[in-house]
Amino acid sequence: MSSHTQRIATSPDELPTLEETLEKSGLEFMRDVLEGRHSGPPIGAALNYWLDEVEEGRVVFRGAPKFEYTNPMGTVHGGWYGTLLDSCMACAVMTRVPRGSVYTTLEYKVNILRPIPLETEVRAIGTAQHTGRSTGVAVGEIRGADDDRLYATGSTTCIVMRMDRG
Repeated sequence: MSSHTQRIATSPDELPTLEETLEKSGLEFMRDVLEGRHSGPPIGAALNYWLDEVEEGRVVFRGAPKFEYTNPMGTVHGGWYGTLLDSCMACAVMTRVPRGSVYTTLEYKVNILRPIPLETEVRAIGTAQHTGRSTGVAVGEIRGADDDRLYATGSTTCIVMRMDRG
């Protein structure tokens, strides 16, 4: 699915409520975002990336850096790499979070290997390595969409929280 067909939230009331989120497993929720039943997060629109693939334990985002995302030297800011990797890795963990639970990033690490040329479409591939009752661990890569060139890698630890509905 391309960025043109995904719904992106433009106000807080367009995002799913906590109750709606808790009614589904993380995999079901992520599939709903991919298929447009839930709005995607505004950060994707702001930084020009979108959800492209979802399966259990694996999520792929696509995107392309714009001039607005450069640092004073004219190269893509490290925050763009970090945000893209945080999204793909944490969402990979989310695909293994059970119904009634939520997650958030505890920490992540980014290794930038080479600069991404502006307007170059990349794929950010997140793969969950472990998701338990309280933590999830994932790795990620940013690769060229056309040439599979490796631009950056990352790793994350997420906290998984069971939400009490009482």
